[in-house]
Amino acid sequence: MSARQGYDVNEVRWLARGFALLNAVEHGGRAAVGPVMGKLMAERPELRPYAREIARLVAEVVKEVNALSPDEQRRLLEEEYAWLLERRRRRAEEEKRLPPLPAAERGKVVTRFAPNPDFVLHIGNARAAVLSYEYARMYEGRMILRFEDTDPRTKQPMPEAYELIREDLRWLGIRWDEEYVQSLRMEVFYDVARKLIERGGAYVDTEPPEKFREYRDSGNLARYPPRLRSPEENLELWDRMLEGHFGEGEAVLRVKTDPAHPDPSVRDWVACRIIDTSKTPHPIVGDRYIVWPTYNFAAAVDDHLMGVTHILRAREHAQNTVKQQFLYSHLGWRYPVVITFGRLKLEGMIMSKSALRRLAEERGVRLDDPRLATLRALRRRGIDPEAVRRLILDVGVKQTDASISYVNLASVNRSIVDGRARRVMAAIDPVPMLVEGLPWERKEFEVPYHPSVDLGSRRLEVPGPTATLYVSRSDARALRPGDVVRLMEAFNVEVVEVRGDRVVARFHSLSLEEARRRGAPIIQWVPASDAVPVEVHVPEGFELRVDRGLAEPAAAELKVGEVVQLVRYGFARVDAVLRGEDGRVEKLVMVYAHD
Repeated sequence: MSARQGYDVNEVRWLARGFALLNAVEHGGRAAVGPVMGKLMAERPELRPYAREIARLVAEVVKEVNALSPDEQRRLLEEEYAWLLERRRRRAEEEKRLPPLPAAERGKVVTRFAPNPDFVLHIGNARAAVLSYEYARMYEGRMILRFEDTDPRTKQPMPEAYELIREDLRWLGIRWDEEYVQSLRMEVFYDVARKLIERGGAYVDTEPPEKFREYRDSGNLARYPPRLRSPEENLELWDRMLEGHFGEGEAVLRVKTDPAHPDPSVRDWVACRIIDTSKTPHPIVGDRYIVWPTYNFAAAVDDHLMGVTHILRAREHAQNTVKQQFLYSHLGWRYPVVITFGRLKLEGMIMSKSALRRLAEERGVRLDDPRLATLRALRRRGIDPEAVRRLILDVGVKQTDASISYVNLASVNRSIVDGRARRVMAAIDPVPMLVEGLPWERKEFEVPYHPSVDLGSRRLEVPGPTATLYVSRSDARALRPGDVVRLMEAFNVEVVEVRGDRVVARFHSLSLEEARRRGAPIIQWVPASDAVPVEVHVPEGFELRVDRGLAEPAAAELKVGEVVQLVRYGFARVDAVLRGEDGRVEKLVMVYAHD
């Protein structure tokens, strides 16, 4: 330690290097002096009197770190500063903790996720599923999966959606304790409706809708004639509804509420209505029933009968709580605790289920089309379910709407898949490079699949004394005669000529140190022999760009569903492996995830 400085320069440099590496890894390979300085001063507040001279030291360290490749930055961080990564992980876990549930008792919390099976899940409606599951786990309680499918006309269920939703939930790691399908509980709803009528809490309305609206909107609802019927009269009309004496629109069952409630939609809302299922049969029960409970009636009844203690729902359903509380009051039930949250949107993506369903039905767009925000589409892109879960938990149960960019999701996903994704070289829009003067007849280079994690290795063979390799067109365009270039994990070449769609180069040297000394760029390359054609589908908004190229021979071993990093291009998921009659891989089809 210098007496003048009052601190150990080497120790401070070492600590600054760790914070710089962490900052670079978190921000695409570029550290910034400000954040590194802030972390350093927070870690060692006694250094504040020396801030000016330490800032110069930090600037030097940041410059050194930024000169490293992203893979080298990550390797050094993992090998020499694992404690910083562990600290970051612990803090992230602490930040992700959900706030406590009000009136919650350990072992007694019951939550539910209640999707309408009219489409598959997207990241927005998966929020309620993740939060409900996490709270049930937090309190060692139970979570219920309930399919709310009692609208066979306007929100007609998709027959395949039931199982697809189950698959989506399993992919997210959600395990539910009980499962119900509301269309199989119709007699339960009929029994509760009868009890409600007997208690004077509901009445059968046989007037035209216009007549009801006239009384409701004029403030005379308390004198609406059907509302004044006795329970006995209403029970008789209810039986006639069930027996099919009324057609669609001719009779509804209404819950009595406050006739002067400030929100007209709350006033005597419809609990059950008639739907002609001979025209729109239900995918599970067909045309067996004609009287169907509305969402508010069926959901409210089931929440009570299933013992739900806490409802987590989007803020847009807040008025449903008001409506349902009138039903609970009539029946003497205790209403569950409700926690509302804002909408969760993924910027630039269609989130409306009705719009997504139209795309699927009218334009033949697949449910897992990578341009969509469905969970199946994100999975096909190579997004890990843990990334979706973390993102939802990061947002938590905030009342305000949250709009998240795909960049945010990609950043979380990258931190998860980076350590297990094999690196594979590919030349996108390939250009041949003829390399002359190679000092061997044949040479093999053993290349690890990951710079800092043991994922195995592969061998790349280069013939001699002349060899044809492929490089990406974007790299070829940047080359000029006299340039020295490092072929990744192999050797250095000097560019002799660039003409048209061809590069001519000659062997320069083997060592990485020589390439660094000359400031030679490092580019990926592919041997011409046994190169694997690759096609990468890249979502761009609602467009789909297709990049074509050649991948190194080891790519033939990749499996469908595997997420890899195409070196200096980005992460992608193997979507299809096309083979010829001889079993050889003729083409790999991949879906781009992110850089």
